[in-house]
Amino acid sequence: MKPLAISMGCPAGIGPEIIIKYFTESHSPSQYPAIVAGDIQVLQYYAAKIGKECTLLPWKTGTPVPGDNKTIAVYETSHLSRESIRPGIYSSETSCAMVAAITNSVQGIQNGLFSGICTCPISKEALQLSGYHYPGHTEMLADLTGSTEQVMMMAGKTLKVTLATIHCALKDVPGLLSEPSLCKLFAKTWKSLQIDFNITHPRIAIAALNPHAGEGGMFGNEEKRIIIPAILKTQKMGYHIQGPYPPDTVFIKAAAGEFDAVICMYHDQGLIPFKLLHFKDGVNVTIGLNIVRTSVDHGTAYDIAGKNIARPDSLIAAVQMAHTINVNRNIAGNQAN
Repeated sequence: MKPLAISMGCPAGIGPEIIIKYFTESHSPSQYPAIVAGDIQVLQYYAAKIGKECTLLPWKTGTPVPGDNKTIAVYETSHLSRESIRPGIYSSETSCAMVAAITNSVQGIQNGLFSGICTCPISKEALQLSGYHYPGHTEMLADLTGSTEQVMMMAGKTLKVTLATIHCALKDVPGLLSEPSLCKLFAKTWKSLQIDFNITHPRIAIAALNPHAGEGGMFGNEEKRIIIPAILKTQKMGYHIQGPYPPDTVFIKAAAGEFDAVICMYHDQGLIPFKLLHFKDGVNVTIGLNIVRTSVDHGTAYDIAGKNIARPDSLIAAVQMAHTINVNRNIAGNQAN
């Protein structure tokens, strides 16, 4: 299998630091071949700053991936000056380098160099400073790959959640829900569980929007008007989904193994219980893209960048999950043929 591309993330954040720790501390690099898309100067700076000995080698197309965890192959996508690298402080120069790691990784996947991308954290403000005016990482990747219906899944061993709405004000959530969009989300989540995670018969719970699932309309009628009709329609299509369940009890059932995933109506409804269970090892998976993409489930953490505090746990899990998804998609593709 082709190596995975790990994009560097923001040079002022913890991305480069957790990359160095991933390769030097974990036992995964030889088992899950990966190339870092980024800047050797940045990686050298952080390796020295946190006292990690490693060899950083420029990687060229067709050359083998190093098999030891002290040698890191770097697909060079930028060449920053040492003076521009300042932990916690991004600039237009570092922001452009951050974007270059992503765009070159995607192009590498499209050209057959890489099996997928595992992204380290970027800053939305830095993204705007680079001249790319996307709301975030996922929207940028969707545009680069020509994908139109991407879905954010947060995945861990105990809990998986997908979201009907993501980065919006809570007051806007009811107006953003619709029966057609929920039907698509239900189906995409089910298919991802089946193909990407090799769950033959996925069991999905739908979280209600309102307390007590609306209590028969007393606390809101979105369940009656939108969510229940979408569930019934999707069930008729053959998907095993159930709900809507009161949000205060559904995650207990899922964590106990009753469901393989919970579909949530808004950002914090899903991410609060998810991060309670998977704060260290959670993975952000973008489903609906035509490439494999996983990501760490945390941000740039500018306040601790370069202080040797950041841990690579989420990156380790994200790399391993990208490998698993690739393997499962290949198996599903071979079975389909």
